[in-house]
Amino acid sequence: WQTISGEHGLDGDGQYNGTSDLQLERMNVYFNHASGDKYVPRAVLVDLEPGTMDAVRSGPFGKLFRPDNFVFGQSR
Repeated sequence: WQTISGEHGLDGDGQYNGTSDLQLERMNVYFNHASGDKYVPRAVLVDLEPGTMDAVRSGPFGKLFRPDNFVFGQSR
């Protein structure tokens, strides 16, 4: 997502900081336009354990994703 965001001129928070109209073309293939001029990935992140999702959330692009798009298994 870091590469795709960079190609479309988005920062780690989903704000558009690009300089070209070309970056906005086909933005809707990978991102939904959310409130506050923010773009969020059209993705659901799935894993069997929550630790992996915590690593994504705490990473440089963790704020890019909607919290309800993280799906993970629970330990028994």
